[in-house]
This record gives sequence, C-alpha cells and structure tokens, in this order.
Amino acid sequence: MLGWLQVSQFTVFLALAAAGFTVLLISLVFGELFEHIGLDHDADDLSHGGPGFFSTRVMSVFVTTFGGAGALATYFKLSALPASLIGFLTGIFFATLIYLFARFLYGQQATSEIRGTELVGRQARVVVAIPAGGVGQVRCRVGEELVDKIARSSDGLAIPENTAVTISEVLGEMVVVKAASAEQS
Repeated sequence: MLGWLQVSQFTVFLALAAAGFTVLLISLVFGELFEHIGLDHDADDLSHGGPGFFSTRVMSVFVTTFGGAGALATYFKLSALPASLIGFLTGIFFATLIYLFARFLYGQQATSEIRGTELVGRQARVVVAIPAGGVGQVRCRVGEELVDKIARSSDGLAIPENTAVTISEVLGEMVVVKAASAEQS
C-alpha cells in the first residue's frame, strides 16, 4: 500500500535539480519577476550594488547543481550523506561562479545618468532660442555625452540661438543659464 510513497534518493535529487532548473528558466524568461513580487529578499540589491549571492538566479543554480550532482553521486552508489555533501559543494562552486560572473557583468554596465551638480558651471550652447521670460533649450557636453536641457535665462532676458552660455543652476529638469556676455559685465 505504501509502495508508491517509497522514493529513491536518486529521484529526490533529480526532483531538486528539476525544480531548481524550472525556477531558473522562469526567472530567465520573465526577468526579475521574483524581485518585483517580493519573493527575492536580497540585501545586496537594496544598495544597487548588483546581484547578491541569495538572488533568485544564483540560488536556483545552487539547487539545480545540488540536485544534479547528488543524483549523479547516488547513481554511482554513494549513500545519502556523501551524495548530499558532493551536491552541496558542487552547488556552492557553481553558484559562486554564477554570482561572480553576474557581478562582473553588472560592473560593466554604463550609466547615462547625469546629476545636476555635474551641469552647474558647464559651458553650453543655446539650440532653441530662449525668449524673454520664457524657456528654450541648451546643449552641453558631459564627458562623451551630449545633454539637452530645457533652459531659461537667469535675468529673464532673451538669449538667441547658438549663443554660448554657462549653466548657473539646475531646477529639476530645467537649467538656469547666463549668457557669456552677461558674465563679463
């Protein structure tokens, strides 16, 4: 009667490998699904320092390799304890490899985020004329990137297109500029 409940060690390890692989596939197909619905509580992710060791993908690699190596060890007639130890060590090894690779990839990402403090004091050029009391657009170079910002003049006077200006203040997405001739007076 209880014959269907008797499960071999090999089957248990294989089921763990299958479960880990299924979670890995789901997280790869649906992206950061588990992080968005609150199932991935990774402290490293909170600091935006890249993936942590306990992220969904790293843990699913651990479970997959733990199960696979454990199943392989039981296939070669090892008992549950040595098979579990081999699975654990193999899981740690491959999870660490994935973690290090993910951290490397995260570190290679470039950001195009430019902070307002980087703009203050920079030279820019008016690309859309700024009317008196109105707004126009300026363009400046920050590193290798060209940045366009909505701009208004600091004194409220009109600034024609193609005039060199200096950014004196950042107000959210808008910058306040002074014409180069206004700075010299």
